[in-house]
Amino acid sequence: MPSESYDQLAIFSVVARERSFTRAAAKVGISQPALSRSMRNLEERLGIRLLARTTRSVSPTEAGERLLQVIVPRLDEIDVELSLLSEFRDKPAGRLRITAGEHAAITVLQPVLAKILPDHPDIHVEVTVDYGLTDIVAEGYDAGIRLGEQVAKDMIAVRIGPDVRMAVVGSPAYFARHPQPKTPRDLTRHNCITIRLPTYGGIFPWEFEKKGEELKVRVEGQLVFNHIAMRLDAALKGLGLAYMPEDLVKMHIVKGRLTRVLADWCPPFPGYHLYYPSRRQSSPAFTLFRDALRYQG
Repeated sequence: MPSESYDQLAIFSVVARERSFTRAAAKVGISQPALSRSMRNLEERLGIRLLARTTRSVSPTEAGERLLQVIVPRLDEIDVELSLLSEFRDKPAGRLRITAGEHAAITVLQPVLAKILPDHPDIHVEVTVDYGLTDIVAEGYDAGIRLGEQVAKDMIAVRIGPDVRMAVVGSPAYFARHPQPKTPRDLTRHNCITIRLPTYGGIFPWEFEKKGEELKVRVEGQLVFNHIAMRLDAALKGLGLAYMPEDLVKMHIVKGRLTRVLADWCPPFPGYHLYYPSRRQSSPAFTLFRDALRYQG
């Protein structure tokens, strides 16, 4: 049924209950001639007279009464549901779908979710850990989390974390068997624990910078993972060198379980950003989520 017909049914219910074109027109907010035309069009479309008209009053016919009994409860139900929807404007509720890399999900996203979700039981969050640069619009995500340099220019980006720094680490047992690399190029002679990222179409090259010189070293080794915990565990077991976010290995370095090399080749770079496609009206749930993530440093 065309949307116009639904409008006409709603108007018919008002006319039938008010039993007056004048009062119904005032209540609906349209002119009396427009209301009369709408009722005539509805009757012509259905092929049934719904309203008995006199010079003084209007009342539903037998067919009109039957139609009224059918549509009034449903229209009332719709009105109730629409009024309930207004709650979503006032309190955080609903489902959010977020895509993020593993490191961002663990270090930035999870702590914020642990803080806000207990106080907002009507918010439900689905997090997809994805190393690719997902098209959040095409895939139906509310937002994504990526490094600042990876966010597309047509997206709104909100910084949600400090600068990130990488670290090349190996266990004391590994370095007992192999000399420490002096430059990034020396890594080609080492057993490196690598990661395969769909964004780069293959094995991720380790990136370095020092005094304006940038290097991307395509390392090789016996192990390839796409999981942070497995790379860290392999490095702790002496199976090779790993290229890891500094914050995840700092405690292991302090306690002597890992040794850091090439630190002077690993400067900090812009950290994680929440990004989403437009400045349209955000739901209270998304606004709460975004503001809780916003970096205050």
